[in-house]
Amino acid sequence: MLFLILPALLYFLPTLIAAHRGHGIALILLLNLFFGWTVIGWFIMLVWALASCPYYRVVAVPAAYYYPPNYWRR
Repeated sequence: MLFLILPALLYFLPTLIAAHRGHGIALILLLNLFFGWTVIGWFIMLVWALASCPYYRVVAVPAAYYYPPNYWRR
């Protein structure tokens, strides 16, 4: 059974990397499913999963969350 799981994990490695890095994985999963059997397609998707940066949303947190309410009245 292990001889079936390891090649499947290797085949879907670009998708797993993209999911781990926080990308939307729908497109890379479909491309990996249909074009992953070609070596060049697999390498292109691997580079795509490693090179693209996911978008992060920065949220400003008010200072009241860091300091107690009477901290500023010293």
